[in-house]
Amino acid sequence: MASHITESRIYGGTYSAPDFAAVFSDSNQVQKWLDVEQALALTQAELGLIPRPAAEEIARNSKVGLFDLEQLGRESRETGHVLVPTIRALSKLCGAGAGEYVHYGVTTQDILDTGLVLQIKDAWGLMLGKLRSIRLNLAKLAERHKHTLMAARTHGQHALPTTFGYKVAVWVDEIDRHLERFQEAEPRILVGNMTGAVGTMASFGSRGFEVQKRTLAKLGLSEPRTSWHSARDRILEIAGLLVQVAVTLGRIANEVYNLQRTEIDEVREGFRMGKIGSSTMPHKQNPSTVDLIVALARMIRAQMVALTDAAFQQHERDGTAWRIEWAALPEMFVYTGAILGRMDEVLVAGLEVREEQMRRNLDLLGGQILSERIMFVLGNRLGKQTAHEVVYEVAMEAKQHGISFREALLKDSRVKTNFTPQALEDLLNPATYLGLAVAMVDQVIRDGTNNTQP
Repeated sequence: MASHITESRIYGGTYSAPDFAAVFSDSNQVQKWLDVEQALALTQAELGLIPRPAAEEIARNSKVGLFDLEQLGRESRETGHVLVPTIRALSKLCGAGAGEYVHYGVTTQDILDTGLVLQIKDAWGLMLGKLRSIRLNLAKLAERHKHTLMAARTHGQHALPTTFGYKVAVWVDEIDRHLERFQEAEPRILVGNMTGAVGTMASFGSRGFEVQKRTLAKLGLSEPRTSWHSARDRILEIAGLLVQVAVTLGRIANEVYNLQRTEIDEVREGFRMGKIGSSTMPHKQNPSTVDLIVALARMIRAQMVALTDAAFQQHERDGTAWRIEWAALPEMFVYTGAILGRMDEVLVAGLEVREEQMRRNLDLLGGQILSERIMFVLGNRLGKQTAHEVVYEVAMEAKQHGISFREALLKDSRVKTNFTPQALEDLLNPATYLGLAVAMVDQVIRDGTNNTQP
């Protein structure tokens, strides 16, 4: 029986993504450890530190399929050490005394940290691929709806006219910044560590830098200037990137959730026959996918607290803090993978944009959504502060008596003497008070084109 929701046969399909779960599976984790041990042995053989036949024997047996993971788990509990059972098993598999050269000169944290970075490297490409796909689909949505009028809301209230395409372009622009952050962070994060017991490389003698550089090069990783056994900023940086992506996608999902409210009904999550909203109310079409995305985003954010605690390392290594990462970071990645997959589904499956409802809602205030425009034009004649007071009084009059803003404006002598009815009608057209919204959509789509490419 699964004890964690990501492995549940009931919930696992929604709380995790198979590709991300595979990256952080036991099998892949142990294989990454073996990859590091193999690269180390081959490097040491090249430098004459261990016999070449021994390194070749270690490399030949560094395949997770040769190991009993259940047995490794039992021995890990018995020994109280997560890696020693794997080292012992690899040593036993190696003949002709080659096992004596397994794990030669390194410490557990070298293997576990470098193995974790290799897992992060696997997930890195998956993440960027899905994030670029989401960016591409959102850009298409922004282009398609850059002229689709809707009410912009501040503090939950109608504010000014905007377009749905502009709203989406803001999301695209935010994702572009995340993609840039990933690009900038890659050389800082995809860094291994081969520095020995306390990080001084004492076990390698004068060859330490060369051993580390060659070993990590074989793994496609960069080398650090010093040991990062106790310096966990790299882990915090990747976790921070995950949180930022999760919060952005969670915010988008939450916006869809709110715009799908019955009273607003401007956007709907894609629907198909067979999708059930409620077990007791047959009419319901709940935004269940965006529900999940918002929940996952909050869970990812919560794990950042644990990883921040893990960064308070004591001395040169601190198991009380380090072990937190083993649980928190993989969980963040698996949840992020689920968010990326679900968000792509929502967009690809066809977000329903209800343009007519957007226009109906835009007209709910009877023209008051253009009060700023009227104020500025009137301000050219009366002064801006005076015009604000006049338009404020007219707007409150319209609300109190339940009449249209246009009607209330034409009843006020201070306004009436400055506008013809036709001029007022033209000013109350929301399609002509969008500022540079359409131009900004075009700019975001044009300037971020490179972010759709690997």
